[in-house]
Amino acid sequence: MMATNMKRWTVVFRALANENRLKIIERLANGDRISVTDLSEHLHISFKATSNHLALLKNLDVVEARGANGHVFYSLNQQPSEDFKKVLAIFIRS
Repeated sequence: MMATNMKRWTVVFRALANENRLKIIERLANGDRISVTDLSEHLHISFKATSNHLALLKNLDVVEARGANGHVFYSLNQQPSEDFKKVLAIFIRS
């Protein structure tokens, strides 16, 4: 495996090594668009912590953000990178 692939997989697994990020992915897996407030209430963690998790997932193209009526709503990216696509397929199925 090339060093770049190993570095990328390290980033992918680090992102998924957090229970709250996995819960966010699970919550968004049904195709809904959900606000940070609703996600933070669902997870029982602070708005700021939820925002930080979403920012990390957004930077890795796992989630998408769309603004509407003064709020930002998040959903799973329908075209994630190939590595995340493989991992998400396994996670969402289980």
